[in-house]
Amino acid sequence: MRYRYYTCDVFTATPFGGNQLAVLPEAQGLNAEQMHRLTREFNFSESTFVFPPQEGHTRRVRIFTPTAEVPFAGHPNIGTAFILAATGLLGAFGSSTNVTFEEEAGLVPITIHRRQGDRLWCELQAPQALSVGKTFSPEIVASAISLRTEDIATGSHLPLVASVGLPFLIAQLQDQYALTRARPSMQGFEALVAHGLEPPYLHLYVKGTEHFDLRTRMFSPLDGPPEDPATGSANCALVALLSHLNKAPEGDFQWRIAQGFEMGRPSVLEARTQKRGGQVGSVWVGGDCVLVGDGWIKAW
Repeated sequence: MRYRYYTCDVFTATPFGGNQLAVLPEAQGLNAEQMHRLTREFNFSESTFVFPPQEGHTRRVRIFTPTAEVPFAGHPNIGTAFILAATGLLGAFGSSTNVTFEEEAGLVPITIHRRQGDRLWCELQAPQALSVGKTFSPEIVASAISLRTEDIATGSHLPLVASVGLPFLIAQLQDQYALTRARPSMQGFEALVAHGLEPPYLHLYVKGTEHFDLRTRMFSPLDGPPEDPATGSANCALVALLSHLNKAPEGDFQWRIAQGFEMGRPSVLEARTQKRGGQVGSVWVGGDCVLVGDGWIKAW
């Protein structure tokens, strides 16, 4: 059977930047094995498969990497909402519309804004509250990204796992030079897995660089492409963690985040959080998308 697909670049307003995504907007009839095969064929960091809702919301969405199905991810949700809106599958709407995707991690609300030039800008709300997991030593993290132990900044926190729907090991680096030099080591990532990191996702960041509040890189060499050019779920977890560590008991915080510049796919993510009574509540991330191509693919 043939299925219509679209490809788009997410978290960019320029074609061939941002993070690539394949979307099958009408995936009824596909089973998990077929979705895995199709995802490996596209060979992007993720592909999405859209089904009718099961709980009365807008759509049910399943997200696959080349090696596994994941319960939630950022750029796949942003890109899927964009494709459904851009192709008319959500019907006509004015300056904005809201959708809710049903996913394994929970419900993912997304607002689609129509901006100047008929550009569509999408923002999702993470499906879960911040959870913080185990810590990892600076030595083992440095080994996984071919850096020195002293390149890992530990003044605010040790490298630790954080999640708002999908867990990531998050580590702060001392400066942008260290971020630029980082290179994933397969042996180092295998050591992280041996020490309990699952899934094997490592998100690095530095603060306060020119034009951006944060610069980030996300490595996942054991799960398809070794580096991700724009990772909405990781940056949601990061800003939730930074809000948690902020001593202010409440506030509305915003960040402009750069990712993908080191790999030639510049991405810009706009994230925000809300903190009340010392607790991080809602977390959002948004950005632009660009439609790149479309076609038909057979499912075997």
